[in-house]
Amino acid sequence: MSNAAKTSHLSLSIGCFLTDRSRPVLDGRTPVEGVELRHDPDQEDIFRRALRERAFEVTELSMSSHIVTTARGDAPYVGIPVFLSRAFRHGAIYIRTDRGITRPEDLAGRTIGLPEYQQTAALWARGMLREQYGVDTRGVAWRTGGLEKPNAGERVPLKLPPELDVQPIGPGETLNAMLADGRLDALIGPRPPSCFTNRSAPVARLFPESRAAEEAYYRATGFFPIMHCLTVRKDVAEAHPWLPAALFRAFCQARAAALAELKLVNVLRVSLPWIVQEAAAQTALLGGDPWPYGFARNRDELAAMIRYAVADGMVATPIEPEALFHPSTLELDPAA
Repeated sequence: MSNAAKTSHLSLSIGCFLTDRSRPVLDGRTPVEGVELRHDPDQEDIFRRALRERAFEVTELSMSSHIVTTARGDAPYVGIPVFLSRAFRHGAIYIRTDRGITRPEDLAGRTIGLPEYQQTAALWARGMLREQYGVDTRGVAWRTGGLEKPNAGERVPLKLPPELDVQPIGPGETLNAMLADGRLDALIGPRPPSCFTNRSAPVARLFPESRAAEEAYYRATGFFPIMHCLTVRKDVAEAHPWLPAALFRAFCQARAAALAELKLVNVLRVSLPWIVQEAAAQTALLGGDPWPYGFARNRDELAAMIRYAVADGMVATPIEPEALFHPSTLELDPAA
């Protein structure tokens, strides 16, 4: 950072979910050098506001939407290889148990609900079904809409190939109701539908032992699926080229603090009795780094996400993973 940048004090709005990985930055324990971040913890619909209104100068963003907008050249934000949300999604696939669906291959040709076609959870689920189980995801009838109440549609418009059967459900309809009454064969979503949780319909998870399936998937691919990345609005990054690297350093420090807390045994910082042992076991399973930041460590996974987006018809021409991130962050080491 230049001397001028060090003495300046930017005040920037940030859209970001509160987690153990973000809270140290948002509450000031690991400040961003030269920056004051203004965060409203009650922010609603961060991604839609960021993409449609450019509402935040710094924001957590759906990785799938960032890939789509970057590939077509209208991305308002540039990425930083800080991956604030990651999640395995085998447990996010719910099926009717009266349709003869007993394995992933049985989803071929079915009608499946999604909150949004471009949702990153759906991107990963389709990629996994296609590449691990041979499901022709272009032969599925995809129906998009709100889970428990109607939603406003895709957060950014998509131009999909005409041969894909991707349609919004009707006004006033919900995915949960359609799954419960049998108009959907399956549903993919990061939250369980209420007809599953309250057992009011013949609905179950496709992978009943989802953790075992997800651990096997990690061993086979090395991927702990990226959901969101940190981004900076392009006009802000252009005006302050030192800012992406400063944000990277602060969020890496916050992640290190969060992981260190999991190891503390004098007073447990997490409300689970064996969290220390569980954290150690998961760290070992995940190759010693349970929540990897940095571009180099994640390049193969990002390339897979781009490949999935092309196969899903959301991206017409593949891009290099480097195009998603500010050039100043590509060589940064999260351990430095």
